[in-house]
Amino acid sequence: MPSDLSRGGIPALVDHAAERFGHHEAVVDGTARISFTELRDRVHAAAAAAIAAGVGKGDRVAIWAPNTLDWITAALGTLTAGGVIVPVNTRYKGAEAQYVLAKTRAKLLFASGSFLGTSYVAMLRSAAGPAAEGRPFAGLPDLAVAVVLADDAPDSCATWSGFLAAGATVPPEAVAARAATVTADDVGDIIFTSGTTGRPKGVTTTHGQSIRVFATWSDGVGLTEGDRYLIVNPFFHTFGYKAGILASLITGATMIPQAVFDVDAVLSVIQAEKVTVLPGAPTIYTSLLDSRTRDRYNLSSLRLAVTGAASVPLSLVKRMSTELGFDTVLTAYGLSESCGTATMCRKGDPPEIVATTSGRAIDGVEVTTVDAAGKPTAPGDPGEVRIRGYNVMRGYFEDPEATAEAVDADGWLHTGDVGILDEQGNLRITDRIKDMYIVGGFNAYPAEIESALAGHPAVSEAAVIGVPDSRLGEVGKAYVLLRPGASATPAELVDFCRREMANYKVPRHVEIVSELPRNAMGKVLKYELRAREESAGSR
Repeated sequence: MPSDLSRGGIPALVDHAAERFGHHEAVVDGTARISFTELRDRVHAAAAAAIAAGVGKGDRVAIWAPNTLDWITAALGTLTAGGVIVPVNTRYKGAEAQYVLAKTRAKLLFASGSFLGTSYVAMLRSAAGPAAEGRPFAGLPDLAVAVVLADDAPDSCATWSGFLAAGATVPPEAVAARAATVTADDVGDIIFTSGTTGRPKGVTTTHGQSIRVFATWSDGVGLTEGDRYLIVNPFFHTFGYKAGILASLITGATMIPQAVFDVDAVLSVIQAEKVTVLPGAPTIYTSLLDSRTRDRYNLSSLRLAVTGAASVPLSLVKRMSTELGFDTVLTAYGLSESCGTATMCRKGDPPEIVATTSGRAIDGVEVTTVDAAGKPTAPGDPGEVRIRGYNVMRGYFEDPEATAEAVDADGWLHTGDVGILDEQGNLRITDRIKDMYIVGGFNAYPAEIESALAGHPAVSEAAVIGVPDSRLGEVGKAYVLLRPGASATPAELVDFCRREMANYKVPRHVEIVSELPRNAMGKVLKYELRAREESAGSR
């Protein structure tokens, strides 16, 4: 990728991909197969329609839909029209989506017709109120147009085809002129945090940041033209949108969006489309490994996996290589506030680095760990991870107080994650500060305990939280998923932990469960487990 490509922003990236990769497949979505040239043409048509709908430079446009070709087209079309995309979590209910649309004063909404048996428009209408004064939703006065990504749409909403048809009145020259106004320094997206500790906050990042970070990411993991990239990470998340769509535009990889993670469906797509690249959260690989039907599919095309979490067990990394056949397994670390990436392993790193760390800081970025007083910790000692560099967000959307709390006067982003740096600068994330609990004066980090539990041959996954204890203040409780066909008792797992870790780390309680509460990225929702314990304690 030319080093100056990011100067023109993402619209220039779309054009460059069409020029460079031409008739190679850009997107495969069900029966739809389009080239990079065709993708550019679709994006320009969507940009024309956005301009016709009144989207101006800097206007916010929300997208509330699962991973599809239409999501890609709508997002890139919005950016080409100079708009700012606001991806909305597909698991949100109406009131949650309304908050995001109202907060950003979104002018246009793209929504799925229905997803997982739910009508997004109906949910939003119920939360926002009925149409009034020519507006689709009375509770959202800035929302001028709602477009349903389907052939049918409720009253006062446009269909996807009708929306695109209206763009025919905008000449190509007008689209090109608008796209030419987009620069690297323009905000390209507002991605909202999970909101597990309060109202979600909108993270603002620019075109130039996103392109630079994911050009670096793509080079580091070895993504290349000809790769066939199954994107299971949702597009409303940085990992899906930027490490998926943008990285593929940069490298010429074929995007294969997956709307819902279903194990058999994913296995089938891997075989049929000869998928080579499958990034995802650790639970994605655990689910594939534990599938009873995995042996029915040919997975020999798989070559590259990229994952990351508080802890990725060594046992999982080994199984991904030996049982799923990945040639390369890499780990990385980042958060929305760091444009999705801060550290990463590189292709060629030894397995022990990949299995035990999230790699080193990417070029142009500093990573440090500090103690409670803000002083740097020595290599090998835990501390809060802080990040400084071009990848740090511009701030939380219209929230200067929260921004000042997250990014200090020296430009350091306070992540709230606990980590350890080794002598070579490799970072090992041990946990979230808020997930740590104290057992008789000793700090216990759930991710470390979960990783050890995952080493038991019967354990597929574990989630550990701190629960009240009359003697020690807090002790650990582990919720454990077993592998299919495996068996283990809570007492056996406690005994296993006693052999593997210091006594204060050993969970005093173990509960075998059939499922764990998760968000759309597959991340375990610890706050739901804590709420469950609090409810049980009150009873």
